[in-house]
Amino acid sequence: MAVDPLTELVTLLQPSVRFSKLVECFGPWKIRRPGTGDPFFCAVLEGRCRTVVKGHPPLILEAGDFLLVPAMHDLTNESVPAPEDETTTVPVQDGKGRFRIGPEGGPVDLRMRIGHCRFASPDAALLVPLLPSVVVARGEPRFATLMQLVADETHADRPARELVLERLLEVLLIEALRSGDETAAMPGLARGLADMRLAAALHAMHAHPERAWTIADLAGEASLSRAAFFSRFDRIVGLKPMEYLFAWRMALAGRLLCERELGLDEVAERVGYSSASTFSVAFARHTGETPARYGRLQTGRLSRPAPETVDAG
Repeated sequence: MAVDPLTELVTLLQPSVRFSKLVECFGPWKIRRPGTGDPFFCAVLEGRCRTVVKGHPPLILEAGDFLLVPAMHDLTNESVPAPEDETTTVPVQDGKGRFRIGPEGGPVDLRMRIGHCRFASPDAALLVPLLPSVVVARGEPRFATLMQLVADETHADRPARELVLERLLEVLLIEALRSGDETAAMPGLARGLADMRLAAALHAMHAHPERAWTIADLAGEASLSRAAFFSRFDRIVGLKPMEYLFAWRMALAGRLLCERELGLDEVAERVGYSSASTFSVAFARHTGETPARYGRLQTGRLSRPAPETVDAG
């Protein structure tokens, strides 16, 4: 069965909603959000706004646009045109999951659904760099539908709520990564999969992480010379080929260790190591923990749900 690396990556990240709200704005305003490292999303339902993510050029978001920042840096949202002063606006809560900027009962210039999610994977810090740092998908009405479903599940108390939210977030992230206009210009897995030559090598790595891959093998999968493949992969994916393979193997190993269904020898074999001792040394160097201790620690952490936080900004 064919392996889809993007689906595999998003599934392994284990996304879940931490907080979601509807914000309605009128008049000039500016909101600054400090970098939290968590994934941040914004879907513009009506109107337009200006968004600046630290380290990136300003973006004008309009109705139908969806913004995803997989690891949020300092971010500023503001009206168009921007306010004359630098005063930060504080939205006022106007019902459950609903916030407002401007006089109550007045007109609305902008309506947007924003929020934070979290990646439950213990290897999220390793996996997030494989995603583009900013994703913008424009003019896709299905994002508004997906966000409404996320909002409904977030605020409802129905059976299987967490499972439904997890699946909705997975679909939302995959849609954003494969639809984003700006995605194609940023290094990351999505850009690599858009390159026909590199996609062949990436699919091969994901389908057979247990193989003793060499640069020559991967270059052959991509029908490129070794030098051309190495340079192209580093430039487009943002990691050297063997760094990417190592990162992916360690992430898969982490998942297998948390599941605790296989012995150490079997885990080592699944991720391309000839012996448990060789794998243990590599894994400990990468995570700072032995495989056995890592599995116990992460299983304990994942069994405790993360607390919900209320974000008034």
